[in-house]
Order: sequence, then structure tokens, then C-alpha cells
Amino acid sequence: MSVAPSARFCDRLADAIDRVGAPVCVGLDPVADRLPMQFRARPGSDDEAVGLFRFCVGVIEAVRGHAAAVKPQSACFERHGASGLLVLRNVIGAARAAGLIVVLDAKRGDIGTTAEHYAAAATGVGADAVTVNGYLGPETIEPFLDAGLGVFVLVRTSNPGGDAVQSARLADGRTVAEMMADHVAALGESRRGSRGLSDVGAVVGATKAADAAALRARMADAPILVPGYGAQGGTADDVRALVRGGSRTPGERGVLVNASRSVIYAAPREAEAWDEAVRRATREMGEDLRRAVG
Repeated sequence: MSVAPSARFCDRLADAIDRVGAPVCVGLDPVADRLPMQFRARPGSDDEAVGLFRFCVGVIEAVRGHAAAVKPQSACFERHGASGLLVLRNVIGAARAAGLIVVLDAKRGDIGTTAEHYAAAATGVGADAVTVNGYLGPETIEPFLDAGLGVFVLVRTSNPGGDAVQSARLADGRTVAEMMADHVAALGESRRGSRGLSDVGAVVGATKAADAAALRARMADAPILVPGYGAQGGTADDVRALVRGGSRTPGERGVLVNASRSVIYAAPREAEAWDEAVRRATREMGEDLRRAVG
């Protein structure tokens, strides 16, 4: 199903999820010394960047038809300097050509004028959406939206250390995470698409299932990017409380579940090639999510 380039991010995301029938996002976190041997090269060499590109394109080909989106981790490319940034741009181009939504995991967050530069960089490499840190205030998120990007604002992250900040109580009784959820809802109110979802989403980890229902209630129509599934211990059942009420299709459930290491480094079974293992892990993830969230 073709989607007009001018369609809102939230509508394009919902359509992509509906095409594959499950809210699967595969994280592209290439680490040079973890790649299959055929993609490894001398550290710092041009061949190392070529290996990253070939690996990521292989992952993209393996997951197409089973995943709705990919999430390149910007840091994994930035560490390789100019050649890594070129690889990032080309990997995003390959993902877009394969019909995948691209969420750039960059966690940007700065004052408005600087945010405009970050937004221009994200659109320049071809991303559909970007993860952002909203702790400098809502106005630092708006430049990304004005640039036509979807945003996923950090609300309740999957790492254990996030508890020290995000679970802290404010004077009005809300947690810091709940305060951020309220900002997400307010920013998204005027940025809804035809499916009722908003271009302003949130990051809520699958490992924080105890907080999921309360946060979803505050962000009724926000698409939620859910890290922590798989290698970090989160499960499909942990995602269920984040499903949007009244949704009719998988794309309208309002969740996009990410797995990185457990998919792209999936251990091959006997006589199974590395990319076949990636394809199998992605397919199994989709089946697991369909069972849990419909």
C-alpha cells in the first residue's frame, strides 16, 4: 500500500505496522567486533565502514516483510567518524527503499536554535522520526515536529538507572515520568493524524511494565516506542498495558516494540546462515507480539 510523502508520520507508521501485522521494530546497533566474520575488517580502516554497511543492508533485507520499522542507533555510526555518518545515511536510504519506517535513535535535546540544527541533520539523513530528550522543555521538541519528523520523547526508559530520576516524586504527587507524559500529551494534541494517533510519541521501556498503564492513560493517543524487549528481559506480555484503547488494527494499537541484540545477533541454528537467523528471530518476535497485543 503506497503512502503519500506528505502524510503525517503517525499515519505512515500505522500503515507500515498494518502491512506486516505486528508492531515490530529492529534496532540497527552494529558493533564491529560482533559482526559475522565476513563483515569484519581492521579497526579504523575504510573496509570497517564498508562492513558495517553490508551488515546493516543484510539485516534490512532479512527483516523486510516482517518488521515495520528499523531504529539505527546513531552512536554506533558516529563513532566511525565521517565514514560512519556516510554509512548511516546510506543505511537509512536502503531501509526507506525497502519500505521500512526509520526511527533515528539519537536522543537529541537542546535549546530551540540548536534543536533546529539537530532536526535538519535528522531530516538530512532521511529519518522519519527521532528520539528526543525533552528535559530542556517542550519548546525544544517543536523544531523536530516543524521539520516534519515524528518524535519519541524519553518518558520511562528501559535502563535500571533511569529509576533514580524518572521515579522521583514532584510536589504535586506526579513522578517525573508522569510529568513528561503530560508534556507529550499536550504537544501531541494538535498534531493528530487520520488514524487518531499523534506525531508526538514517547519512549516507555518494556522493563517498566508496572508503570505502563498509568503512563498510557496520560498519553492516550501517543505512539509508544518500547525498548527493552528481548535481551533486556522485557516480554510481549509486558507491552499489553501500553496498547491504545479502542484501536481497530495493529497499526492503531499505538505501540512500536524494538529489539536489537536479540535479533541482529541471533545465534544461527544448525546449517542456518546469519541472515536467516535474523529473519527467523524477527518473524518469531512478530508472532509473539501478535499473540500478546493483537
